[in-house]
Amino acid sequence: MIRKNPSGDLPVIHESAYVDATAIVCGKVVVEENVFIGPYAVIRADEVNAEGEMEPIMIGAHSNIQDGVVIHSKSGSAVDIGRETSIAHRSIVHGPCRVGDNVFIGFNTVLFNCVIGDRSVVRHNSVVEGCEVPQGFHIPSTSSIHSNTDLASIPQVTAEASDFSENVVRANHELVKGYKRLQNEF
Repeated sequence: MIRKNPSGDLPVIHESAYVDATAIVCGKVVVEENVFIGPYAVIRADEVNAEGEMEPIMIGAHSNIQDGVVIHSKSGSAVDIGRETSIAHRSIVHGPCRVGDNVFIGFNTVLFNCVIGDRSVVRHNSVVEGCEVPQGFHIPSTSSIHSNTDLASIPQVTAEASDFSENVVRANHELVKGYKRLQNEF
């Protein structure tokens, strides 16, 4: 469902993107080309700051927002998802937040008030808040990162972890094409 927010902002969705019929995209959201937004995802830009303004939620080209993902922002703050980035099933991305290009965010992960650098991997069931993850970092499953100091024990992304992320992007890019072909059949 594509709908306005109370401020009257309507999402801007590139014609090549695929948004599942069960997903909700609401308000000041920009979805670039070849993005996949899966079943039951909720992307909602509707809260304003003290001045009554809000920044958009941006979803970069060739990214995928998988089943059950929630993307929202506090007090009109920005959320920026980079290009060729995967936000896996049931994750929560809550602004203010910036997720770089070619990033993989694992299943059930929570991001809040953070920056995730390009080519980083945050594995499943992790929490990252209040910090800046440098480029090319690998955060193992079930990690709980709450400050830049917590990052000292985090290893660099392995080639194997990066390959997995790239495979997920490729697979979801093919899903966009497949679902777009099927849209007129429903």
